[in-house]
Amino acid sequence: MSPSKRPPSGSASPVLPVDDALYQEIQHFYGRQMRFLDQGMMEEWAATFTEDGVFTANAHPEPSVGRAAIAGGARKAAAQLAEQGLQRRHWLGMLEADKQADGTIHARTYALILSTPRDGQASVHLSTTCDDVLVREEGRLRVRRREVRRDDLR
Repeated sequence: MSPSKRPPSGSASPVLPVDDALYQEIQHFYGRQMRFLDQGMMEEWAATFTEDGVFTANAHPEPSVGRAAIAGGARKAAAQLAEQGLQRRHWLGMLEADKQADGTIHARTYALILSTPRDGQASVHLSTTCDDVLVREEGRLRVRRREVRRDDLR
């Protein structure tokens, strides 16, 4: 099985690329989600995760479990950035999305995080990969599980 068609978590479930309409919906979802994050709308950003959502990163010792914990971590990070006078922008690209047999969507992206100090030049802060399990709740896409892997910590 090619790496791009490998099911997540070692599962043997067959995968199918999403159709064009769903691909566009996922792109729109990520655009809105990153705008919430970059504009400091942490409650709205956290609401893009399921209530029992999990956010894990190789830079964090423990995952954040549950929407409230995810929102709390985001608020803390936003406060630190504000104190430092930094604006962050998240750019997601190279989206690959496959529908799993159980109806979930495995979405993979590259993420560049840009950092701009007040009155300063923008620079690339981090390069990461982002692996998501997306589900549909109440007609909307939500993240059930996100794994962020910083390239510098491999």
